[in-house]
Amino acid sequence: MTSISVRQSTGMVTLFAFAAGLAVANIYYAQPLLSAIATEFRIGSGTATLIVTLTTIGYTAGLALLVPLGDMVSRRRLLVGLLLVVGVAQAVSAVVPSFAFLAVLSVPLAVCAVGAPILVSFAATLASTSDRGQVTGRVMTGVLLGVLLARTGGGLIAQVTGTWRSVYGVAAVLMVGLAVVLYRVLPEVAPIERIRYPALLRSVFAVVREEPALRLRCSYGFLCFASFSAFWTTLAFLLAQPPYSYGEGVIGLFGLAGAVGALAARPAGRLVDRNRERLTSGLLLGGIVLSWGVVAVQNGHSLAALLVGVLVLDLGVQGMQVTNLAVIYRTRPEARSRITMAYMTTYFLGGVAGSAAAGAAYPVAGWLGVCAVGGGLAVLALLIWGVEQVVQRGRTR
Repeated sequence: MTSISVRQSTGMVTLFAFAAGLAVANIYYAQPLLSAIATEFRIGSGTATLIVTLTTIGYTAGLALLVPLGDMVSRRRLLVGLLLVVGVAQAVSAVVPSFAFLAVLSVPLAVCAVGAPILVSFAATLASTSDRGQVTGRVMTGVLLGVLLARTGGGLIAQVTGTWRSVYGVAAVLMVGLAVVLYRVLPEVAPIERIRYPALLRSVFAVVREEPALRLRCSYGFLCFASFSAFWTTLAFLLAQPPYSYGEGVIGLFGLAGAVGALAARPAGRLVDRNRERLTSGLLLGGIVLSWGVVAVQNGHSLAALLVGVLVLDLGVQGMQVTNLAVIYRTRPEARSRITMAYMTTYFLGGVAGSAAAGAAYPVAGWLGVCAVGGGLAVLALLIWGVEQVVQRGRTR
């Protein structure tokens, strides 16, 4: 099998990153639009956030049921098929007559919007051993940029066109175009193992049971993405109210600040390639905890503090994501899709928990309630890291 590396094929790695970002953006376009959707359908903020929660649930189901298929079928064909389904679902979302239709449709859309983790494991499989951390880091940077810039793009499109529905129409066109490009460019790689689908799903549990590093990194991923989702799920409501009173376009621009933080996290992959993942994890988790203290300044009414907090939060979360994936991809080359499924399913379950908790906290306790939820999750992740360091020191004595 021909491998790719950052030196051999920068263009191919860039394509993987770009495609992964576009694929994952589908489940985040709605976040800066929640206030506008709530206004059109005359629903409250708590009800509107159900779109985020349901989308995350659907995406988690897709991770569990579809991503493992990458170990038994052609990843190229799997990706193209899923992207085309998402394109159709986005087109229908643009013309739904009610919030109920939009919410229900968000589930199957999200189930099939799992192209990003499939692309990440595909890139890791093609990468050479010495460059796997860097390749994973670059592709994951594309994923988080897609997460963040989806908010920016969604907000700006809605602002320019005057309707949130146009965002879904644009997304549909992008997915069909991406499917065509990937079909023409991606290599056809035969799966390493031949295994039936039920056995494939059962084997995921065996992999998790046998790999302690995977279990630890799943814990970090759950808590970090829960913290991240708590912030981004409720930020639109904070910024839509005084003293900000921003429209969808300006709210979406906050994704640009997060994108800067995501780009700054790219060296994490190189550090993991040098076996510095423990120190890297501690620093990144500490940064996430610190970011919540910053965004809580003046009850969220300090624009400067919010911007700094976004930078640090996204730097920490993206850095942890790169570190986690680089560590777990060292194990089981024949099972990378299943490893991806186990990790990413746990990761997005964290997103469900964080979105739901923040959505419940905001109407009751406002922005400081959200900060308590997000900060508490980050502190728990840092405590787990601390316990792990004590255990590791005990083993080396």
